[in-house]
Amino acid sequence: MAAKKSKPPILTLAPEQESEAYRKIQRFMEDRFELDLGSFEAAEILELFTREIAPHFYNRAIFDVQTHLKERFESIESDLWALEKN
Repeated sequence: MAAKKSKPPILTLAPEQESEAYRKIQRFMEDRFELDLGSFEAAEILELFTREIAPHFYNRAIFDVQTHLKERFESIESDLWALEKN
């Protein structure tokens, strides 16, 4: 049986950002659950988020931007109609 291909991450972080994310994950797990994670475990959790959870946030952000732009364009259109000469 072939191994399941993992999907590419929806976002990538700079190395410094990844390191900071690992530290935050480790600190969170220690503070909340008294679990001492190594960097490998923290990296696995971050990978889970970037591949499986981040797309949901990304799609929501796209939807929110579309809604905002639609409202803004409607406002501009209204302003242009107000400038129209009879």
